[in-house]
Amino acid sequence: MSIRLSRRASALALAAATTLVLASCSSGSADTDSGEAAEEGGWDVTLQLSWIKNEEFAGEYVADSEGYYEEAGFDGVELVAGPSTGVAELLGGTADIALSDAVAVGTAIANEDAPLTIIGATFQANPFTILSLADGANLATPEDLVGAQIGVQDSNLALFQAFLAANGIDEGDVEVVPVQYDPAPLTNGEVDGFFAYTTNEAITVELAGNEITNLELAQNGLPFVAETVVVTDETLANERDMLKAFLKAEVQGWTDAVADPQLGADLAMETYGADLDLDPEKTLRGSEAQNLLVTSDETEENGLFTISEELQSATIDSLAGAGVEVTADELFDLSLLEEMYSENPDLVDYAG
Repeated sequence: MSIRLSRRASALALAAATTLVLASCSSGSADTDSGEAAEEGGWDVTLQLSWIKNEEFAGEYVADSEGYYEEAGFDGVELVAGPSTGVAELLGGTADIALSDAVAVGTAIANEDAPLTIIGATFQANPFTILSLADGANLATPEDLVGAQIGVQDSNLALFQAFLAANGIDEGDVEVVPVQYDPAPLTNGEVDGFFAYTTNEAITVELAGNEITNLELAQNGLPFVAETVVVTDETLANERDMLKAFLKAEVQGWTDAVADPQLGADLAMETYGADLDLDPEKTLRGSEAQNLLVTSDETEENGLFTISEELQSATIDSLAGAGVEVTADELFDLSLLEEMYSENPDLVDYAG
């Protein structure tokens, strides 16, 4: 298994060692509590989701419902619904771990020197798309956006601007129309294109009887990883055992979800998103579609959540094309993932 490790890893290891030394010099009760937590788990963490509790988080639902989190040592994993990039929650201390996209995290690191790190990626390819109707604007290439009206949500505006920059399109040449997440403005003819997920709104519009065109970001200048597992540098330095346990449970949960798309769909409809009145056909379609993003040749060989050197480089190049200057060492640290798989080699086969 070959995963490039960040130069930050050595610094974090030193920080963790320093923390242990300081802990040993503190009061006996604090030291005992810390040692018991490290050995026995007992963690309670908050996971900030990037979206509502639909099928997008099938692996998390399985990890929770099948007891994988509990087996890994967690007393509880609170799943907090989005939409959110998770950046504010992590920096504000209201979330311990967040699921986010590489552009949002990279931008925060580059522009704000945010102490954030990606430690793995659920989606090997991002599902973002500019959705249009085939018998309407039919936006098939980035150049087709010039002069078009595109519905973009506030949380996705920076990502859309990055897409324009990556394709050399001036923001003034495209009219951005503020929208929410319901694609009705597209089907009603209020906009030419709609910022969407191929695994979500694109399916909704298609199931309504429309022939659609997807202008996928991953195929047009922004092939970055998505649904990444993000933590603060402090958490990475001081909670390594907890994070490895979390990654282990995530791999188990997502392996089951990939093997049985209906399982994740049912958990979304009947339990975790029961109050959302999710459509059964659309939910299953979304569950099946996203599983194609979770697995790749890289994950077949090295396990789920791994990010190949090629994909790391492609992500960095995507960010650079959008004007976000960040290095792979600043954005990624996959040392925990490598340690987790080294300690649990059966999980690679399990995930395959």
